Amino acid sequence: MQPSRSSAPRPSPDTGQLRRVALSGLLGTAVEFYDFLVYGTVAALVFGDLFFPGADPAVGTIAAFGTFAAGYVARPLGGIVFGHYGDRIGRKSMMLLTMALMGCGSFLIGLLPTYDSIGVWAPVLLVTLRVVQGIAIGGEWGGATLMVVEHAERTQGSRRGLWSSFTQLGAPIGSVLSAGVVTLVSALPDDDFRAWGWRVPFLLSVVLLAVGLFVRLKVAESPLFLQAEREPARKPPVVEVLRRPKPVLLAACVGIGAFTAQSLLTGFMISYAVDEGYSRPQVLTAVTLASCVALVALPAASALSDRVGRRPVVLTGAITSAALAFPVLALVDSGSPGLLILALVLGHGIAQSTMYGPLGALLTELFGTEVRYTGASLGYQGATLIGAGFSPLIAGSLLASYGGGSTPVSLLLCAGAAITAVTVWRMRETHTDTLGSPAPRPIAPATEGTPR
Repeated sequence: MQPSRSSAPRPSPDTGQLRRVALSGLLGTAVEFYDFLVYGTVAALVFGDLFFPGADPAVGTIAAFGTFAAGYVARPLGGIVFGHYGDRIGRKSMMLLTMALMGCGSFLIGLLPTYDSIGVWAPVLLVTLRVVQGIAIGGEWGGATLMVVEHAERTQGSRRGLWSSFTQLGAPIGSVLSAGVVTLVSALPDDDFRAWGWRVPFLLSVVLLAVGLFVRLKVAESPLFLQAEREPARKPPVVEVLRRPKPVLLAACVGIGAFTAQSLLTGFMISYAVDEGYSRPQVLTAVTLASCVALVALPAASALSDRVGRRPVVLTGAITSAALAFPVLALVDSGSPGLLILALVLGHGIAQSTMYGPLGALLTELFGTEVRYTGASLGYQGATLIGAGFSPLIAGSLLASYGGGSTPVSLLLCAGAAITAVTVWRMRETHTDTLGSPAPRPIAPATEGTPR
């Protein structure tokens, strides 16, 4: 008798839930990067005129990027707030709340009146919504990544890097979506783009928000969180983490290179390349193609880190990013659209993705379950604040002060990569560690430490 079809092997419930959680993390990070990169792109194109009129064009752009930095300054605060409740009452509820705040903040930016309509209240409201976004995003990445890694620990612990890459993939996906949408609307006549076209990418974020919330409502709480023993009288997680600050400092420093490269080679690059004579569609096409390459390079780097370790993969990405910093900007300065694409593919699609891919697993492995949300969020958002929040502002200021030339941008790329390289060189390997410890574990230098 032929065996019935129902007797065929089926994925375990844990594996099915892991896939759902991974999709949830991907969508959340995609919303995060879509919202932030749409803002960065539109800020580079029109916000200087629409919300900060009356200033020199270069100063107007710097002012627009200043609100960009305001969102990043709010991120560590979000990491503390949502990390506290994520470590105390659960990961899932915080994931739902952060996604809702993110999407609503972006949607409301699309409805904002400009300076010509309401005067000084326009930039005030813009910065306020940017801060709300920053607070929400400060808690989003930690919850999404921890849920994936902690679910993966139960069924496929040896592949935490690969599974966490689904959350990291939200970055290039969000970049592709944001660049694609802005490319379409920037093809409008300039008057139409300034009048209403710039609002469309922000308003469309509500679609991603709806899909993301639908998926997240169906995921289960982290099994490691449910198993952890929690004492009601315990000190707040942020206090526990800062009592042993070394893991947080390492987590922040190791991510600086990836976020510096991401910020300078996406949002800032649009403004820089347009000033160099490229058209907006040419630059946005280059960013989109580089992000498509990242969709392959990022999970490949993450999977490789499961086999050879997080340190060698991140270190390779940092060294490559530093080595390519001056050649990449020289290619951009060539004026050739084809070489612009090559530059962003090398610098963003490959080198930056190699640094960024393993970060999700690496940062979660530095902390125990009861403080992991807070600790990983603080480290990650500290890296974004330093690496991505201020890099465009510094680069724009240097270019305005020294009369152009790509050297300041190349030097910033090298500096970020150097910080990451030195940090990861001093870290101890974590990819073979078992998660589940109830307390943060200090990270010893690579020359002294041994696997936990």
